[in-house]
Amino acid sequence: MAKTWANMTAAELGAEIETGRIHPVELCEMQLAAIDHHPLRDRIYARVMPNRSRAEAMSAAARAKAGLRRGPLDGLPISWKDLFDTAGRATEAGSALLRGRTPAADAEVLRIATLQGLVCLGKTHMSELAFSGLGLNPVTATPPCINDDQAVAGGSSSGAATSVAFGLAPAAIGSDTGGSVRIPAAWNDLVGLKTTHGRLSLRGVVPLCEMFDTVGPLARSVEDCALLLAAMEGRAAPDLRGTSLHGARLLVLETVALDDLRDRPARGFDDALSRLSRAGARINHARVPEVAEAMDLAAALFTAEAYGIWGKTIEAAPDKMFPRILERFRAGARVAAHDYVAAWRRLHALRRIWTQAVAGYDAVILPTSPILPPNAHRLLTDHDYYVAENLLALRNTRIGNLMDGCALTLPTLQPSCGISFMAPPMTEDRLLRLGTAAAHALQ
Repeated sequence: MAKTWANMTAAELGAEIETGRIHPVELCEMQLAAIDHHPLRDRIYARVMPNRSRAEAMSAAARAKAGLRRGPLDGLPISWKDLFDTAGRATEAGSALLRGRTPAADAEVLRIATLQGLVCLGKTHMSELAFSGLGLNPVTATPPCINDDQAVAGGSSSGAATSVAFGLAPAAIGSDTGGSVRIPAAWNDLVGLKTTHGRLSLRGVVPLCEMFDTVGPLARSVEDCALLLAAMEGRAAPDLRGTSLHGARLLVLETVALDDLRDRPARGFDDALSRLSRAGARINHARVPEVAEAMDLAAALFTAEAYGIWGKTIEAAPDKMFPRILERFRAGARVAAHDYVAAWRRLHALRRIWTQAVAGYDAVILPTSPILPPNAHRLLTDHDYYVAENLLALRNTRIGNLMDGCALTLPTLQPSCGISFMAPPMTEDRLLRLGTAAAHALQ
């Protein structure tokens, strides 16, 4: 397929701006026009911000002309999930409870990214208050999966993923509390990076569970994710040249992660393992029983904190919420304080055991999701189906959040089936180098 602006990676577009072959204002106008004329626009974008994006693109163009670009993505337009505060524009986190909420300042990561020259196209739809891995949101909008327009796109960063997959942004920024970057990235054949908790600022980010919330990019390549992470930190991106899988040590996690795999995710994962092995990776399989115990703690940890943050707001107007999301939040009210404290103490111990168990490996690998994107209509009409698919969707990705590391999902040759690489906390640069080599092997 011939390269056009609409299917180039963020890194490629940035390089073309650097050479002068792409003008930032023209790129911005092309992207705004694509959004404006797309039939799914209102199911992907919660609000477009043309005045801001045009002003930022004009500034980027002036810097490029003067030879003063601030970084490799200076002038690149991207989308932001609708839980990142934008000064003077509504940030509603996919919920009628926050309708009209208009912050006075940008979220810290958006502020830094803007200083690095990124152009803010607008805000994308998401699961209500980020509390679902499906991307189903009858309160605002439900973006469709790129591979099946009757299926959900994955959540909670549903609009973030589809803005990239449908060509309405070169890249996007989402958040990940239990898989909310990785699931929509995987289901829409993108690369998604879950950063280490605490690496990127959460100031000005509407919370779900502040002990687990993270910020991360969704894009077309590993290089794009590396550049976007660097832009949000205001630093230089890691050098991804000269990467290889030769001698890389990879551990296939057999505990929980391989249970109840649907056929296509299983085939995609098996094929990916074969390709990684042929590229020189050394792959072992092992069980880590502590993972299962940590998963048993997850419901109390996530729901109790989520309800602790949102309970008063929710109970003031519960009728404004999608009942199934309301039900998940209210489960947190039933968690006793002593049980919550005990669960956190045990999780810290399990994290230490996990760290020792996987210390000899460059990454732990697993299918990003055991299921394919579920049918949107059936999710709305079949309660049992909704509950089962929602729990399965985030099951594998939640392991990375519980074990407090960073994680990268890459597409496999099976549509909507990703493979994830989990690494220790604060090792994103090394993970991105490994991911670059792995992505080449998986093509």
